[in-house]
Amino acid sequence: MTTAPQPKGPFSDWLVDRLLRGLIGTAMQMPYERRVPFMGAALRRGIGPIAGYRRRAEAHLAIIYPDMPQPVRRQVAQDVCDNFGRTLIENYSWQEFGERLSETVPTGAGLSALAAAKSTAQPVIFVTGHFGNHEAPRHVLTRLGYDIGGLYRPMSNVYFDAHYAPTMTDWGGPVFAQGRRGTMGFARHLKSGGMGTLLFDVASSTGIPLNFLGKPAKTATSAADIARKLDAVIIPYFATRQPDGLSFEIDVQAPIQTAEPAQMMQDMTDRLADKVTDHPEQWFWVHRRWK
Repeated sequence: MTTAPQPKGPFSDWLVDRLLRGLIGTAMQMPYERRVPFMGAALRRGIGPIAGYRRRAEAHLAIIYPDMPQPVRRQVAQDVCDNFGRTLIENYSWQEFGERLSETVPTGAGLSALAAAKSTAQPVIFVTGHFGNHEAPRHVLTRLGYDIGGLYRPMSNVYFDAHYAPTMTDWGGPVFAQGRRGTMGFARHLKSGGMGTLLFDVASSTGIPLNFLGKPAKTATSAADIARKLDAVIIPYFATRQPDGLSFEIDVQAPIQTAEPAQMMQDMTDRLADKVTDHPEQWFWVHRRWK
């Protein structure tokens, strides 16, 4: 019997993972309604500052909103860490999270297009960003009878990714890690009439520069390329966290019109930018999006 190779990364990543593992283990012993705000507070007050997440979020906010007063940037960055913590533990609690969303009714112009695609077995690519909780729409639509897989980008912290990846792969449709094999598997799943989610708001060294919140950000054209090749419908969806910190509004938007890949990706980016502008504290400003 062979054992899986242990991940190897920087000591700083190992240390952050150890801290997160301890917090996650502690939080998972709590009732769900206490667990989620506890983890938000832990990331806001502890892990966020220690790991440099808050500082990085403030730096990126300063790039996009140079006139934003520093105390406001600090507040938004703290709220970003809080949302990160809540999202993290919600995804580890995926069964209870799904139950919590069981009465959530999605809205938006994309619902009719989604139903039509399902009736004809046309592939569907859902696109979203690291906003609110990006897994919430998949939970809600899965409950409504849609079998949704996905393509995800493994986290740079290999220690953390080793136990976080199952929060995406242990439920719903098939989920593939980015890379040649994963992308091929994702494409085969779609080609058979499947549905899958793709997060497009991370920096890509081979991507094209697109306007995101007023600054050029390199963006992969994968979603548009696959959709054009497979005649798939691209439907943006987003989950906006509500004031109670536990529930979400699910917005299933009208499909992206088929055009040149750059235009399609810009349209997706603009949809996300609108959400971020309305709720900047719910987007993951920790990402090094503008390299």
